[in-house]
Amino acid sequence: MGFGGISPWSLLLILLIVMLIFGTKRLKGVGGDLGSAIKSFKQSMSDGENEDAQKQIKDNPTKVVEGEVKDKEKA
Repeated sequence: MGFGGISPWSLLLILLIVMLIFGTKRLKGVGGDLGSAIKSFKQSMSDGENEDAQKQIKDNPTKVVEGEVKDKEKA
C-alpha cells in the first residue's frame, strides 16, 4: 500500500497521464510559479514579523528603574 491506499504504480500512471495531457514545459512553468509564490509568501511573513518587532520597540521604550539596594548578600 502506498500513500492513502494508492499503490506507487497507480501514482506513476497518474503522473504519466498528467504529463501527456499538459506537457513537461507547462508543468515546469506551473512548478516555477508555485515555487516563487511560496518564496514570496515566506518573505512577506518574515517582513511582517520584523515590522511588528520594530513597532513594539518604538511603542515601548525601555524603562529605567532607579533606587537603592537595602540588603545585599555576599556570595
